[in-house]
Amino acid sequence: MKLIACIAASAAMTALYARGGAGWMLGFVFLAPWMLALEAVQARRSLAGALLCGWGMSVAFTAAAFGWFGAALGRYTQIGEAAGVALLLLFAPLFQPQFLAYALVRHAGARWLGAGLRVPAAVAAWVAVEWLVPRMLGDTLGYGLYPSRWSRQAADLFGTAGLTLLLLLANEGMAAALAPERRAMGWRSVARRLALAGLVPLGLAAYGALTLAGGEAAGGKPLRMGLVQANMVDYEGQRQQKGAYAFVREVLDRHFAMSHDARMRQGAEALLWSETAYPTTFGNPKSEAGAEFDAEIRAFVEAAGVPLVFGTYERDGAGEYNAAAFLQPGTGLTGFYRKTRLFPFTEYVPAWLDVLWVRSALPWSGSWTAGNGARVRPLRLRDGREIPVLPLICRDDVDPGLAIAGARLGAQIILTMSNDSWFSGDGPGAYLHQAAAAFRSIETRLPQFRVTSNGYSAAIDANGEVLAGTPAGAPALVIADLPVQQPAPTLMVLWGDWVGAAASVFLLLLAARAGIAAWRLRREPASAPAAGAPGIAAGGVRVYVLQPRARLAAGVARALARAGLLGICIALLLDEGLRSNTLALLRLFAGAFLVPEVVGWCVLLAFTARATVAGGKLVLVHGAQRMELGLGDVAAVEVWRLPLPAPGLQLRMASGAYWRYGLAVAEPMRLAQALELAGVPRAARGAGALRAALEAYTMARNAIGRWRFDHPLVRFGLLPLLLALPAFHLHQHIAYGSALGEYYSFGWKAYVSAFALWWAAWTVGVALGAAVLRTLIEACTLLAAALRPEAAGRVRGGMESAGQIALYLGLPAWLLLRIFGG
Repeated sequence: MKLIACIAASAAMTALYARGGAGWMLGFVFLAPWMLALEAVQARRSLAGALLCGWGMSVAFTAAAFGWFGAALGRYTQIGEAAGVALLLLFAPLFQPQFLAYALVRHAGARWLGAGLRVPAAVAAWVAVEWLVPRMLGDTLGYGLYPSRWSRQAADLFGTAGLTLLLLLANEGMAAALAPERRAMGWRSVARRLALAGLVPLGLAAYGALTLAGGEAAGGKPLRMGLVQANMVDYEGQRQQKGAYAFVREVLDRHFAMSHDARMRQGAEALLWSETAYPTTFGNPKSEAGAEFDAEIRAFVEAAGVPLVFGTYERDGAGEYNAAAFLQPGTGLTGFYRKTRLFPFTEYVPAWLDVLWVRSALPWSGSWTAGNGARVRPLRLRDGREIPVLPLICRDDVDPGLAIAGARLGAQIILTMSNDSWFSGDGPGAYLHQAAAAFRSIETRLPQFRVTSNGYSAAIDANGEVLAGTPAGAPALVIADLPVQQPAPTLMVLWGDWVGAAASVFLLLLAARAGIAAWRLRREPASAPAAGAPGIAAGGVRVYVLQPRARLAAGVARALARAGLLGICIALLLDEGLRSNTLALLRLFAGAFLVPEVVGWCVLLAFTARATVAGGKLVLVHGAQRMELGLGDVAAVEVWRLPLPAPGLQLRMASGAYWRYGLAVAEPMRLAQALELAGVPRAARGAGALRAALEAYTMARNAIGRWRFDHPLVRFGLLPLLLALPAFHLHQHIAYGSALGEYYSFGWKAYVSAFALWWAAWTVGVALGAAVLRTLIEACTLLAAALRPEAAGRVRGGMESAGQIALYLGLPAWLLLRIFGG
């Protein structure tokens, strides 16, 4: 009940924080109750409790902050608002995975990193997951600080990811101050923790005040832009009701009328319409009526004498795009910008899922093609000025990378077009989207004109302030002047969205540190040497001491990872496009294999110990912790028939019950032999052909030791590197004319990034090949155990050797054949 109360308290404050206004102040404290619950779970050393805590908060946070999204999703898909919210909550851990990552790393860090590093590691895991895992709405906790004019200014240093990191640290400081043991130490101890937590809001406020006190750099003549919010929504419904021609006619007439007013009465120097304001292809009409409409838009621009940027569709041989068209008087169409960040399952379906049954299940899904990144286009005004502008369409503005790329390309103004009509009736959704867009201006210090179909439209200055804006749900014009300038590059523009990458590197370093500590533990003699137990070395053997729940969690995670590998193999066979799309393949590999594999590995890592047999006892040692089990109480040792999450042993006690812990170990037969020599018999083979076959399979599987060179770093690090080097070298010669051609053309970053992609692609290829070989080895061993149990061991040994040859010699031979054989 206490856990539920803590999560409920955090969820209640989350709802207020997400609504904006003065609720931004709760950002520094609203997760503290949940963190106190995590600390209580940590004290009980319960992995299941930590995961439950993370899952519960992900659901509560999603309900409190994004209930509007579920309702909008239900309306859009026509399944009903309640069903949409229920679906969102069901997938909340996928929608907000950072809560699970935070809880898991915080729990595991207590054992492997110590009290001083577990909180920084958990915070880094949160930020790294948000950086690595594609986020549908691009949301992060830092967006909640937008109402604070001072606090939000630090986004030019480290973006909204950095604000999120600081908020998490402040909440951890508040939780530490409120912890029962801290209160028991007296008010001075509590006050110190509160003061440390208070450094975050004070530091942000101080930086913001100094930034705003400095003012903006003097710019040239301002740009006066007219933003047309036509308030025309439900395009598809109106098209069906009125007919396509009549509806497009109505759309254009309203935009023409409002644009005429903006130009003639209010002196706009340029005009901006919303995303898909012209709901058909421009410049490549699909019908005679479409050609007439195109001509009308061109004629309007000529008559108005000012440039027009508007949302439309573009079409070429590769597909159709959600685009922004640039029209200049006297020149006509000067080019398009193609939307880069399409909305999944509405504007497009991922290539690896784009099959008939998915399309049937999602009839609303579109088939647009994504653009290939930021573009800066010139906006030529009547007075001769040419202003470089960065267009962004809808979901583009939640990606800091696109705004940063535009700033690096020389943009002086951001033009944002959106169609928020499907959720603008839900105030929090439209507010969040505008806040996200405003942060792009703070990060780059570029002013921004933002127009939507029915609100909110706004002129936003370089500090993220809305200088002029519209309400939602009404036709409106925004006529505003924003200074045109080339600002000094911010740290975000210089370094990019660097906080997520830095957090990922920090986590890798901590993992390496923990791995080195585990290796040293493995190398150091245990406190109780294994005298008289020749089955294991004097230093003992590394085991994972697992309760049933821990074994189930790690086993399910690793089973999902291996099933994911086989699923990727099937997807590659069926989808030719996936084979040629390295980035899509890497994302699929990360989601289907790496994530569950890392989860399973973290669970095992949390329960590592050294096992020795001495003095009639089984001794398990982990650091200062020690567990002893008298072997006289053990009736038999049984080898796991299902090697999940790894091969292992189960001890059956003299009472007939099983010991509450299972022992997962890489080579279980060594430990079983040591126990057998100490007087613990191995369980007798069960009667029946099926049990005999399973027993033979188990013995054959565990009798084969690991090949000395078959270390994961060799298999999945060194081998792919050796394969990637010649392939990448050949690619450089073919594509760029020399081994360093890409470096000479685009610099070292592009060269290193390209090589990293090749290395990663070969790593995926080796992993998939190893998965297929492992499946064949296990299948042949199981078949041999069923047909000739006595030969199962020999079959297994032969298959293992053949698999090593196929992997370590077959793949290089195949590559050489492809290179020299054409």
